[in-house]
Amino acid sequence: MKRRNLLTVITALSLISVTGEAKIKLPALFTDNMVLQQQSTAPIWGEAKPGKQVKITTSWDKKEYSVTAGNDGKWHAGLQTPVYGGPYHIEISDGSKTKLNNVMIGEVWICSGQSNMEMPLAGWGKINDYKKEIEKAEFPDIRLFHVKKTTAMKPQDDVVTESGGWVECSPATIPEFSSVAYFFGSNIHISQDVPVGLISTSWGGTVAEAWTSGEMLSEMPDFTDPVMKIEEIAAVNQNFREKYHADLAKWHKLITDSDPGLENGKGLYCKVNFDDSEWGEMNVPGIWESQGLYDYDGIVWFRKEVDIPEEWDSKRLTLDLGMIDDNDITYFNGTEIGRTEGWNKSRSYSVPENLVKKGRSVISVRVHDTSGDGGLYDKDIRQVLKLSDDNVMAIDGRWKYCASLSAKDLPAAPRNYDSPNHPTLLYNAMIAPLVPYKIKGAIWYQGESNASRAYQYRELFPLMIKDWREKWNDNFPFYFVQLANFRQSPEYPGNSDWAELREAQLMTLNLENTGMAVTIDIGDADDIHPKNKQEVGRRLALAARANTYGENIAFSGPLYDSYKIEGNKVRISFKHAEGLKTSDNKELSGFAVAGPDRKFRWAKAEISGNEVIVYCEDIKDPIAVRYAWATNPVCNLINSDELPASPFRTDDWQGLTSDKN
Repeated sequence: MKRRNLLTVITALSLISVTGEAKIKLPALFTDNMVLQQQSTAPIWGEAKPGKQVKITTSWDKKEYSVTAGNDGKWHAGLQTPVYGGPYHIEISDGSKTKLNNVMIGEVWICSGQSNMEMPLAGWGKINDYKKEIEKAEFPDIRLFHVKKTTAMKPQDDVVTESGGWVECSPATIPEFSSVAYFFGSNIHISQDVPVGLISTSWGGTVAEAWTSGEMLSEMPDFTDPVMKIEEIAAVNQNFREKYHADLAKWHKLITDSDPGLENGKGLYCKVNFDDSEWGEMNVPGIWESQGLYDYDGIVWFRKEVDIPEEWDSKRLTLDLGMIDDNDITYFNGTEIGRTEGWNKSRSYSVPENLVKKGRSVISVRVHDTSGDGGLYDKDIRQVLKLSDDNVMAIDGRWKYCASLSAKDLPAAPRNYDSPNHPTLLYNAMIAPLVPYKIKGAIWYQGESNASRAYQYRELFPLMIKDWREKWNDNFPFYFVQLANFRQSPEYPGNSDWAELREAQLMTLNLENTGMAVTIDIGDADDIHPKNKQEVGRRLALAARANTYGENIAFSGPLYDSYKIEGNKVRISFKHAEGLKTSDNKELSGFAVAGPDRKFRWAKAEISGNEVIVYCEDIKDPIAVRYAWATNPVCNLINSDELPASPFRTDDWQGLTSDKN
């Protein structure tokens, strides 16, 4: 009897083992809660034992598909999907069954770009009314798939996910998801009454070439050598990581040795009695580019004097600074109390009891910004020193500052081939594995990181779109966001790299099946991540609803079409110009005119039907007009649907970035 039982157990264990070996492996895209594109042949793929027959059965039509795994174990099938609906299930078997439950048929959109697409409802984002928006986000028929930030030297077969696969949209799942993607998707879901699948694959601070395949990038001379370098490293599997970290350590030592704010590696500018009388002053929170340090990368020291009350003497305190761009070392009375790397991480440091003495104390922060904007910029959390939540000292406002070491005085940082800002690396890890999952289209919010090479973006951005479409073998719709307004408004007309980047985005509309959401009116002078992501998502959805789903609705603000010189005036014609007016009911602003000397001056502008007449009394022979041509222009032209006009220029004169690559 015992022997018989033993044989039974052994047999059962053998069956389990065989079943385990035969179990089908599916990519991360295929999980419970997934959305398949309606009325399409939706690819599904995976791995099984080589030569094994794989059967797929779909509950919506009871149809069975049969395919055979190749010599490499890979198999692929195309499922015929019906009109939207669900939930359904899919059974996949090679002798051992796998079942995908709660599957919806609907509309699938890829949502990609840099930080303004990545920006979550909560977390580091904290969009407008984020708590209320999260509470309202109960949409079980919207499904979310969040790709984890990853780089790769070669195109990968699978993605890494943040949430283990597809999840239903709810107050529990939405806080860390892309806010632009969510507001776009919820608008499509409500207006079309269909399930929606959103694939979020974004990475803040990244460049467009990182999201483009090496194969396509090689067509641009600017990227031929960088792509070859990536391919060489991938081919020989060089031990580049160890070398990078060794080079990085040397580079950091050079910075430490070169920073006058440090003495033998220890803080000098943070000492309590250090004389900072010659230092400037700056508002905290705020980015330093808008406060006198325009286009400055490097190290800036900040100091703030505080008066410690007697009841706080010798007690542990908490210092809340919010997020800092990029990295910081923070001191209290000359002693380091914490350091953090990363522009999107909130700083909250403990101040030990032995450092806390009544009377005058000094808080010092050494900020190292590697690129883009810098400073103690977080407006969503108040900068405070506190004993408890009920016993708080505000430390925002005016701080002393000193720019101690410019990046221009240092050699470039070592190249990190794990960094996302290298050609193809994000495409390889975060786009290629999604192909050929059937999608309806893509939305995109990126460009800030390419602004210094805006002329190059004229070719690069359309190339990336064509690349994705070729890989999917589908001319799917591609809708993107034009850069919002940012930084200080100019006193006089001039050149701007951000204006040139917006122009490159505008030019991309020449590519078929594209659309652009203009956001020149909803940015923030002090924040590169404006909080009104609801309107960004809505404007993207308007383009999709009109052009993809066929609704008879307005989807664009005025777009420059042509101009005509009439004496000392210039008549500008637009597309999407029904009911031209101003957003603030004031005179038109944002227009500038140039004569033969090519010097622009602010101009008067008047609406004439669906056109605008522009003139400047000081210019008798106008030859060019520009509108909203600045990083943060003052402008107010809209149409009757309250959608803003895109910035434009009538000239093609050489710009700031024309020779940058």
